[in-house]
Amino acid sequence: MSDDIYFYEPVNGHGLAHDPFNAMVAPRPIGWISSRDSVGNLNLAPYSFFNAFNYRPPIVGFASVGYKDSVRNILDTGEFGWNLATRPLAEAMNASSAHVPGEIDEFRLAGLTPVDSRVISVPRVAETPVSFECRLSQHFQLQGADGRKADTWMVLGEVVGVHIRTDLLRDGVYDTAAAEPIMRAGGPADYFTVDAAQRFRMHRPG
Repeated sequence: MSDDIYFYEPVNGHGLAHDPFNAMVAPRPIGWISSRDSVGNLNLAPYSFFNAFNYRPPIVGFASVGYKDSVRNILDTGEFGWNLATRPLAEAMNASSAHVPGEIDEFRLAGLTPVDSRVISVPRVAETPVSFECRLSQHFQLQGADGRKADTWMVLGEVVGVHIRTDLLRDGVYDTAAAEPIMRAGGPADYFTVDAAQRFRMHRPG
């Protein structure tokens, strides 16, 4: 092994103070997922395995390590919301990650306001500047290359409604940095945000 390259096979462990996988695939956008169970209890939880996967139809998805309340709720109702986690809402987002019984309302726990969506029955976070209303399109359990099932479920949803605070639209273009999104960066407690000074432009080859 080269002295300037650290190599490990994940199946044998990484041998480091903290698993670097999450930190290298980073920073990762946060899936701040709102859902409702079959009897009406609200749930709000952040997932760091989240991203957008398609333009038309617009599709977002998240992976839940463990069959958690969000997954159960979405499979029961077929709907969920995504709410942009921003720097001013970071502490509230973190509070909503607490492991609490399913009947506990994380909106109330985190001091947030549920507001009615336009298309789906699941509420969104009133305080966030951006939110998506989503309908379940696919779900499946992840598995390794050997075919063995992982204790992780992938949930994909079509975005059927989009809410954007109007001050974030500059001449019809969404200003990513102005929204102050935060992203998970691995490590025990690391996050990053986006600053306009970090932006650079590069057009694709014709």
